[in-house]
Amino acid sequence: MTIHNLYIFSRNGTLLYYSEWNRLNKSGITMEEEAKLMYGMLFSIKSFVSKISPLDPKEGFLYYKTSKYTLHYLETPSGLKFVLNTDNGAQNIRGLLQQLYSQVYLEYVVKNPLCQLNEPIQSELFKQKVDALIKHSQYF
Repeated sequence: MTIHNLYIFSRNGTLLYYSEWNRLNKSGITMEEEAKLMYGMLFSIKSFVSKISPLDPKEGFLYYKTSKYTLHYLETPSGLKFVLNTDNGAQNIRGLLQQLYSQVYLEYVVKNPLCQLNEPIQSELFKQKVDALIKHSQYF
């Protein structure tokens, strides 16, 4: 199994953090443009799912799968959006995304007085903890 990359967006669409591990194909556009495309796509998919779902969409959008990769999505109650792209062999990534939020983001961003919420994350300790969690997960 392979984890390709991770995006963390604020509730208003600001890219707070990006990291990649095994991403072979680059988009050919700037990171800023790629982040806008990703956020716009997430916004559209969430809207589509909530409008078209025949059942109560309280869980909402969790992931989508293509022939090449799977995009996993977690939105926190505060509106943070975690997006993890993996190969199609990775299953049940929701737990890993919840760990990223509760064990890394809350501990090393929210509780860090030097980090500004809703601003891109600059903390080296946060970056190290994300990298360690991903690399030591069963999905890497």
